Amino acid sequence: MRQSKNRKNLIKKLEIGKVYEPIEAIKLLKENSYVKFQETLEVAINLSIDTKKTDQNIRGMLNLPKGTGKNIRVAVMAKGDKASEAKEAGADLVGDSDLSDKISSGKIDFDLLIATPDMMPSIGKIAKILGPKGLMPNPKSGTVTMDVAKAVSNLKAGMVELRVEKTGIVHTICGKVSFEKNALVENILTIYNTLAKARPPSVKGQFMEKISLSSTMGPSVKININSIG
Repeated sequence: MRQSKNRKNLIKKLEIGKVYEPIEAIKLLKENSYVKFQETLEVAINLSIDTKKTDQNIRGMLNLPKGTGKNIRVAVMAKGDKASEAKEAGADLVGDSDLSDKISSGKIDFDLLIATPDMMPSIGKIAKILGPKGLMPNPKSGTVTMDVAKAVSNLKAGMVELRVEKTGIVHTICGKVSFEKNALVENILTIYNTLAKARPPSVKGQFMEKISLSSTMGPSVKININSIG
């Protein structure tokens, strides 16, 4: 991939092999943002787990104390009163068979999907579409629930999903470049502590191997794990 002049200049400012303190890494990415839109900051955490073992497939939701700064588009698959509750709670898209048909046709204009338990047979028919995109509702992440109003409110308020990829890495957003540095550190600390509590008993030795921070258009910066915990 061809790199822009601005990105090349930013990479030159990085010290090769250096492990940055969280505040230092955030300051570097904030001061060197060169795009006109508000970049999102993302944290990547490498875990020493075996994703082939079901007990080590960590997945869950958490509310970031300082929010995400992102407008999350939430879709809800529900019927009757539950559909009405979802609309009143601020869901961007609500439906049942019509929403399923829309997804089947490839029209996915939402970031997260919530479903009531009775809609799971319909969800199963489009699982091959939702799964690869990370949009499959799951009870562990709180996206399969009868309390759709609460789920919609939580997701809109800054709830993010922690889900381990096949490579053993958790990627999630932790705010916007425009956030105060301490607010971003607080969000990162919340993510770190939540993962630490979710450590599977079968994992031995060091659980978190590496933590990196990056902005939408910026490079990845490795940060000091010991400064977070």
